[in-house]
Amino acid sequence: MVDRKDIGSWLTGPDTSGISKYPGERLGLPESGTGSIARAGRRIIAIVIDWAIALLISNFAFAGDAWATLAIFAVEQILLVGTLGYSIGHRAAGIHVVKAGGGAPGPLAALVRSLLLCLVIPAVIFDPDHRGLHDKAMNTLLLRS
Repeated sequence: MVDRKDIGSWLTGPDTSGISKYPGERLGLPESGTGSIARAGRRIIAIVIDWAIALLISNFAFAGDAWATLAIFAVEQILLVGTLGYSIGHRAAGIHVVKAGGGAPGPLAALVRSLLLCLVIPAVIFDPDHRGLHDKAMNTLLLRS
Protein backbone atom coordinates (compact mmCIF):
# COMPACT_ATOMS: atom_id res chain seq x y z
CA MET A 1 0.00 0.00 0.00
CA VAL A 2 1.21 3.52 -0.79
CA ASP A 3 1.38 5.88 2.15
CA ARG A 4 2.21 9.57 2.57
CA LYS A 5 5.90 8.81 3.19
CA ASP A 6 6.28 7.27 -0.29
CA ILE A 7 4.61 10.22 -2.00
CA GLY A 8 6.43 12.81 0.09
CA SER A 9 9.87 11.52 -0.90
CA TRP A 10 9.60 12.82 -4.45
CA LEU A 11 7.98 16.07 -3.36
CA THR A 12 11.08 17.07 -1.42
CA GLY A 13 13.22 16.76 -4.54
CA PRO A 14 16.31 14.69 -5.25
CA ASP A 15 18.95 13.96 -2.67
CA THR A 16 21.53 16.73 -3.01
CA SER A 17 23.75 15.80 -0.07
CA GLY A 18 26.63 14.69 -2.33
CA ILE A 19 26.39 17.58 -4.78
CA SER A 20 28.67 20.61 -4.49
CA LYS A 21 27.08 23.96 -3.83
CA TYR A 22 29.51 25.79 -6.15
CA PRO A 23 32.23 24.91 -8.68
CA GLY A 24 35.50 24.06 -6.96
CA GLU A 25 34.02 23.17 -3.57
CA ARG A 26 35.01 19.50 -4.00
CA LEU A 27 38.55 20.68 -4.75
CA GLY A 28 38.74 22.82 -1.61
CA LEU A 29 38.64 26.12 -3.48
CA PRO A 30 36.82 29.28 -2.40
CA GLU A 31 33.41 30.10 -3.88
CA SER A 32 34.46 33.49 -5.25
CA GLY A 33 37.41 35.85 -5.45
CA THR A 34 41.08 35.03 -5.87
CA GLY A 35 41.75 31.30 -6.18
CA SER A 36 38.19 30.38 -7.13
CA ILE A 37 37.32 28.53 -10.34
CA ALA A 38 37.13 30.85 -13.35
CA ARG A 39 33.58 31.01 -14.67
CA ALA A 40 32.52 30.80 -18.31
CA GLY A 41 32.41 34.56 -18.90
CA ARG A 42 36.08 35.07 -18.07
CA ARG A 43 37.06 31.99 -20.06
CA ILE A 44 35.20 33.22 -23.14
CA ILE A 45 36.74 36.69 -22.87
CA ALA A 46 40.21 35.13 -22.59
CA ILE A 47 39.82 32.85 -25.59
CA VAL A 48 38.34 35.64 -27.73
CA ILE A 49 41.33 37.87 -26.92
CA ASP A 50 43.82 35.08 -27.64
CA TRP A 51 42.08 34.17 -30.90
CA ALA A 52 41.98 37.85 -31.97
CA ILE A 53 45.73 38.13 -31.38
CA ALA A 54 46.37 34.95 -33.38
CA LEU A 55 44.11 36.20 -36.16
CA LEU A 56 45.84 39.56 -36.26
CA ILE A 57 49.28 37.93 -36.56
CA SER A 58 47.96 35.48 -39.15
CA ASN A 59 46.45 38.27 -41.25
CA PHE A 60 49.77 40.11 -41.42
CA ALA A 61 52.12 37.14 -41.76
CA PHE A 62 50.06 34.46 -43.54
CA ALA A 63 47.26 36.33 -45.36
CA GLY A 64 44.71 35.13 -42.79
CA ASP A 65 45.19 31.40 -43.41
CA ALA A 66 42.91 29.47 -41.02
CA TRP A 67 45.51 26.78 -40.24
CA ALA A 68 48.14 29.44 -39.56
CA THR A 69 45.75 31.18 -37.17
CA LEU A 70 45.14 27.91 -35.31
CA ALA A 71 48.89 27.19 -35.18
CA ILE A 72 49.66 30.68 -33.84
CA PHE A 73 46.94 30.27 -31.22
CA ALA A 74 48.36 26.89 -30.18
CA VAL A 75 51.93 28.19 -29.98
CA GLU A 76 50.80 31.13 -27.85
CA GLN A 77 48.98 28.78 -25.47
CA ILE A 78 51.88 26.32 -25.26
CA LEU A 79 54.59 28.92 -24.70
CA LEU A 80 52.79 31.30 -22.37
CA VAL A 81 50.75 28.82 -20.32
CA GLY A 82 53.73 26.46 -20.11
CA THR A 83 56.10 29.15 -18.81
CA LEU A 84 53.96 31.79 -17.10
CA GLY A 85 50.75 29.90 -16.34
CA TYR A 86 48.61 32.29 -18.38
CA SER A 87 48.15 33.56 -21.92
CA ILE A 88 47.58 37.18 -22.90
CA GLY A 89 43.83 36.60 -22.85
CA HIS A 90 44.00 34.88 -19.48
CA ARG A 91 45.95 37.79 -18.06
CA ALA A 92 43.46 40.33 -19.43
CA ALA A 93 40.52 38.34 -18.01
CA GLY A 94 42.21 37.93 -14.62
CA ILE A 95 42.63 34.16 -14.70
CA HIS A 96 45.55 31.71 -14.72
CA VAL A 97 46.27 27.99 -15.12
CA VAL A 98 47.73 25.92 -12.27
CA LYS A 99 48.27 22.24 -11.55
CA ALA A 100 45.67 20.80 -9.18
CA GLY A 101 48.25 20.57 -6.39
CA GLY A 102 49.46 24.13 -7.03
CA GLY A 103 52.24 25.56 -9.13
CA ALA A 104 52.75 26.19 -12.82
CA PRO A 105 51.39 23.61 -15.26
CA GLY A 106 54.73 23.09 -17.04
CA PRO A 107 55.52 22.52 -20.72
CA LEU A 108 54.05 19.02 -21.16
CA ALA A 109 50.74 19.94 -19.54
CA ALA A 110 50.60 23.13 -21.61
CA LEU A 111 51.29 21.19 -24.82
CA VAL A 112 48.61 18.54 -24.29
CA ARG A 113 46.13 21.06 -22.87
CA SER A 114 46.63 23.37 -25.87
CA LEU A 115 46.27 20.61 -28.43
CA LEU A 116 43.03 19.46 -26.82
CA LEU A 117 41.84 23.07 -26.64
CA CYS A 118 42.43 23.41 -30.39
CA LEU A 119 40.13 20.44 -30.97
CA VAL A 120 37.35 22.54 -29.34
CA ILE A 121 35.16 19.62 -28.17
CA PRO A 122 37.25 18.82 -25.04
CA ALA A 123 36.96 22.47 -23.99
CA VAL A 124 33.17 22.60 -24.16
CA ILE A 125 32.57 19.34 -22.28
CA PHE A 126 33.08 20.07 -18.60
CA ASP A 127 32.32 18.71 -15.15
CA PRO A 128 30.47 20.29 -12.20
CA ASP A 129 33.72 22.04 -11.21
CA HIS A 130 33.80 23.80 -14.62
CA ARG A 131 36.89 21.84 -15.68
CA GLY A 132 36.94 21.01 -19.38
CA LEU A 133 38.28 17.69 -20.59
CA HIS A 134 41.49 19.47 -21.60
CA ASP A 135 41.97 20.55 -17.96
CA LYS A 136 40.99 17.18 -16.54
CA ALA A 137 43.40 15.35 -18.88
CA MET A 138 46.36 17.27 -17.49
CA ASN A 139 44.98 17.80 -13.96
CA THR A 140 44.99 21.58 -14.29
CA LEU A 141 42.64 24.26 -12.99
CA LEU A 142 41.74 27.65 -14.45
CA LEU A 143 41.52 29.98 -11.44
CA ARG A 144 40.79 33.65 -10.87
CA SER A 145 43.92 35.72 -10.19
